[in-house]
Amino acid sequence: MTVLFFGQLKDIAGRAQDTLELGETATAGDVFDHYAQRFPKLGGLAGSIVIARNQMFTGRSAAVGDGDEIALLPPVSGGSGPAYTHVVRDEEGGHFFALTRDPIDARALAVLMLRGEDGAVVDFEGVVRNNTKGRATRYLDYECYEAMAIRVMAELGREIARGHAIGRIAMVHRLGRMEIGETSVAIVVTAPHRRPAFEAALEAINRLKRTVPIWKKEHFADGEVWVEGEWDESLQR
Repeated sequence: MTVLFFGQLKDIAGRAQDTLELGETATAGDVFDHYAQRFPKLGGLAGSIVIARNQMFTGRSAAVGDGDEIALLPPVSGGSGPAYTHVVRDEEGGHFFALTRDPIDARALAVLMLRGEDGAVVDFEGVVRNNTKGRATRYLDYECYEAMAIRVMAELGREIARGHAIGRIAMVHRLGRMEIGETSVAIVVTAPHRRPAFEAALEAINRLKRTVPIWKKEHFADGEVWVEGEWDESLQR
């Protein structure tokens, strides 16, 4: 099987991926235990790491086998149109989800989402600030498990749309290096009325930061660090 490492786990293991062979009765937990023994620092993070099998979250007791792709996931941090590296456009609901390495144009997203019956547009943008707890930030780097991230983002967005009286929702996250003041994530919600639009946008950013496998490294003048958040409790089984 192929084992993938992301964020700080990639630094700890000294690689982005590895190949592993285990017995026929192996579980996802056995995969983690194998690398925890090889890299004790990784083992020390056991309580905050979740596992994915073939791009879907899985419990540690789940069976794994030849040909599987297993990902060890640390806590999530959280011009003309941009070139999207991954896109999901919901044909029925009109929702839009994407990853990009180009600047995000939130205004263009709003135009894309608006319908004639909408009376409200809420645009949330997360931007890179120049410090963390008084320590000057030079820039940020974002990376993610791209194939899984776009799938989870789309599932999350559709669930939020079903739970609120909104028209459409768009969620776009940028990857790679970002300078101070640049937008790292944008969520645009359109709705006939303002309250559900605000509520849906707030739920979307809060849940995105705890469920979508995206990691942030912050670069300072005197060093760098992976920013640790935490997974949603429902994923830590």
